[in-house]
Amino acid sequence: MMSFFSLPEDTVWTEVAPGNSRAVLSQRPEMMLVAFRFEEGAVGAPHSHPHTQVSYVAEGAFDVTVDGKTTRLGQGSSFIVAPNLVHGVVALAPGLLIDTFTPRRDDFL
Repeated sequence: MMSFFSLPEDTVWTEVAPGNSRAVLSQRPEMMLVAFRFEEGAVGAPHSHPHTQVSYVAEGAFDVTVDGKTTRLGQGSSFIVAPNLVHGVVALAPGLLIDTFTPRRDDFL
């Protein structure tokens, strides 16, 4: 049975690296919404994947690197990553990124 709604009290957070955790908020095979929490100084290590990713900075500030270009982004900013480009972040303050992936990242399930 498909769930149309995601409630905060049902959110399951998984630690993915020191100071960094994620929660799958909503998902279908063609799309996924994921929250990433970062402590100050935490790193989202450089990586790539075959999914298109759009990220929204809901809280905090980050140095974001996409395909070798680094930009400092604060609350309300966003960035997009084409498939297979190397990207990563460094949290300059405690922060929250909201990421959308298409198609779904099955490795997060």
